[in-house]
Amino acid sequence: MAFTLADLDAATAVVRRHFPATTQLAWPLLGQEVGAQVWVKHENQTPTGAFKVRGGLVYADRARRERPQVRGFVSATRGNHGQSLAYAGRAAGLRVVIVVPEGNSPDKNAAMEGFGAELIVHGRDYQEAREHAMGLGEDLGLEPVPPFHPDLVVGVATYAKELFDAAGALDAVYVPVGMGSGICGLIGARDVLSLRTEIVGVVSDQAPATALSFQAADVVTTASANTFVDGVACRAPVAEAVEEMVRGAARIVTVSEHATAEAMRVLLRTTHQLPEPSGAIALAGLLAERETVTGRRVGLVLSGGNCDASILAEVLAGRTPTP
Repeated sequence: MAFTLADLDAATAVVRRHFPATTQLAWPLLGQEVGAQVWVKHENQTPTGAFKVRGGLVYADRARRERPQVRGFVSATRGNHGQSLAYAGRAAGLRVVIVVPEGNSPDKNAAMEGFGAELIVHGRDYQEAREHAMGLGEDLGLEPVPPFHPDLVVGVATYAKELFDAAGALDAVYVPVGMGSGICGLIGARDVLSLRTEIVGVVSDQAPATALSFQAADVVTTASANTFVDGVACRAPVAEAVEEMVRGAARIVTVSEHATAEAMRVLLRTTHQLPEPSGAIALAGLLAERETVTGRRVGLVLSGGNCDASILAEVLAGRTPTP
């Protein structure tokens, strides 16, 4: 899964054709809350409101250049991966079909359709939708896009390079972990830049498959991923992602649903930026370890801002949403 600095620069050039670097800021009030200097990488500022669009753009660019026979893509999502492919597919003139599970966020479904995706509803959760999508390629005449792929990883790694270039050497970066492209992109960017930054992944204790896999150094699946933090609702990690995390991450932290809801409130209060639940869970992990980061320089990936109004209402009322 390793990539070179030249690979990363090429991916950055692809992304730059569509949007500029997103902001990273050290927010004083957030730093006071944590007891450290905290740099927030604002991936809520991309055209789809989340980091994954970077990977979609790089994936689609390579497909157009090296696989001209590809007529479009089919994949599965809870939201941000689907928006990424829809945005990138539209830019490349390719058809995009996205499978979503039953009961998926209406707001995210609408956003995907707004970017031009065709939606299919199938399965009780993301994993069932994913398995269905991977079998549709031949029937639809489209290329199945997995949730984890080298082009997706180097694409999203462009945000990591932006963060490191602007903030300098950081002691640690906390990042939400779904299927693994974000954390693996961070690990790869850190390595090609020869930095010593600790990369810390964060997941919900209601979706612990990634944390269990990290501990076992092998894929561990769970029967459910019953979390309102849909961006980390993984119950069957990808082996290649687990291998890279074991190699390059310091640890995977699990936090409660309540801790994530509180982290959303902290981000709103200290930065006035809207986080989606997975955009706040990294802060929940950082807050859980605040005693170990006192006085240090740390990064925090606000991976997206696509928060449903119903979830935001619950959080602002001081409650923890239920999945």
